[in-house]
Amino acid sequence: MTSLKTATIDLKAIVHKIGPGFAAKITERDETDSFIDDNYDVLAEHRILSAMIPTELGGGGANYTEMASFVRTLAGYCSSTALALSMHQHLIAAAIFNYLNDRPGWKVLEKVAATEAVLVSTGANDWMASNGEITRTDGGYLVSAHKPFASGSPRGAIMVTSAPYLDPVEGPQVFHFPVPISADGVSGMDDWRTMGMRATGSQTMVLDQVFVPEEAIVLKRPQGEYHPLWNVVLTVAMPMIMSAYVGVAEAAVEIATQAAQKRIDEPETPYLLGELTNRLTTAQLAVDSMVAITNNWDFAPTVDGANAILIRKTLAAEAILTTVQKAMETAGGSGFFRKTGLERLLRDAHGVRYHPLPEKRQHCFTGRIALGLDPISDTVPAEPQKQAA
Repeated sequence: MTSLKTATIDLKAIVHKIGPGFAAKITERDETDSFIDDNYDVLAEHRILSAMIPTELGGGGANYTEMASFVRTLAGYCSSTALALSMHQHLIAAAIFNYLNDRPGWKVLEKVAATEAVLVSTGANDWMASNGEITRTDGGYLVSAHKPFASGSPRGAIMVTSAPYLDPVEGPQVFHFPVPISADGVSGMDDWRTMGMRATGSQTMVLDQVFVPEEAIVLKRPQGEYHPLWNVVLTVAMPMIMSAYVGVAEAAVEIATQAAQKRIDEPETPYLLGELTNRLTTAQLAVDSMVAITNNWDFAPTVDGANAILIRKTLAAEAILTTVQKAMETAGGSGFFRKTGLERLLRDAHGVRYHPLPEKRQHCFTGRIALGLDPISDTVPAEPQKQAA
């Protein structure tokens, strides 16, 4: 395993320097569904997009734990920026794991270090089967698909995605590949009008007969089957993403605690604060444990490890949602006013449900492992899914 050199960036200092400026704009952006475009300028100026990349590749050399802490703290200032950044950073983290373990797929790190390019993920919605359609052409493939939940895509440079292909010999496959967002046939639908996390720009990306050269395909896997790829992706992605959501819960508790000071003489107030603290601590312990499993990329990518991450993700998600709901109760009537900020945090927290795996899918995944089965159903579609118009 390749060793890492000392970091050249102080993330703890930077987050409190840039955070207040982000916080000053989040209410307006939430109310108008406005993308956090200029926040990316600030992130790039402070080289946050390349902060985890090893110094020998031109990055800041911060470790995984430091970046997860940065995302968590940033969420207290602007949850949308924190979540969108976590999507970029988990792709960076996976590429770093490949670099440290002499695997292909890390060359993108040099591009990001040189240009502060934004990476965009579509993996959560794709999961095992992926969606879209691939046809063979000279020198490569033509890809058509709709890819929702592409956070940060209005500023994205490279989309990391996948699509199904019906191989005449191997049968149904899923191909994984990067696509420049500037490529012909790539566009955004500008359809991100949601309950929460409204400023992340997580629009649906459309690929319309986009040419992907053969050499750009980084992985081919059987469609519908669990692949070792997920043991890496889940282990580096979910702790980073959940760090943003636990930061939302921590911000909600801070607001609720300040509001409770005005109700200190009410007999139920200490009980509410005690329960609130317990809920938050549960969420924190679950997310801290996830980050510890990732162990700054020093982990063995196994099904059991991925399972441990997914179990903790569900536990954290439940605790985060109950924390923010309990914060509303603790704050009393003031929490119902948008000006307190709790209402927005409550809506933002509900986004945690839609990251992989949703609760019931995780229960099934974990239960199948406990029974000695493959972690997902071995039912494979007869042919790749075609994208609806």
